[in-house]
Amino acid sequence: MVGLMNIADHIRIIPNFPKPGINFYDIATLLAHPQAWRSTIEQLEARLARYQPDMLMGIESRGFLVAAPLAMAMGCGFGMVRKKGKLPGKTMSYRYTLEYGQDEIEIQPDLIKPGSNIVLVDDLLATGGTMAAAAHLIEQAGSQVAAGLCIIELEGLNGRQTFGRPFEALLHCPA
Repeated sequence: MVGLMNIADHIRIIPNFPKPGINFYDIATLLAHPQAWRSTIEQLEARLARYQPDMLMGIESRGFLVAAPLAMAMGCGFGMVRKKGKLPGKTMSYRYTLEYGQDEIEIQPDLIKPGSNIVLVDDLLATGGTMAAAAHLIEQAGSQVAAGLCIIELEGLNGRQTFGRPFEALLHCPA
């Protein structure tokens, strides 16, 4: 156990990326600091304990970086929510509308036991559209979404409301 660290000190903010007026919260600097990364996983695990997940589903792609080590630490399964066409075998897909167009995500339903308690994981929650779509897809597969979890929640974008389920974040940052 590393102990509680201020992980905000290890996240770099890149202004005007990917376009003017947007701040990009870069977790690469967090991942590069072993003690801060371990502390992040420990803090996330403490937030999730009450949900008792059977599986964590990471949302492409930075959600994989968060969900996989967290699932290992918690002793539960890990699965992926990916963009259409990226998963082999039988898949289920869901098309949804974003503020700038449409997107489509997929899961491998044979990896999720019906009735499982699932927590969706990503690095950052902005508008919540992708996380809400992933929750819909998992529920179509016959499991329940107990909560969503991110390292960072951007304030003022109503992502938590769009997701519409219990949600946990370690940091609350301006959009």
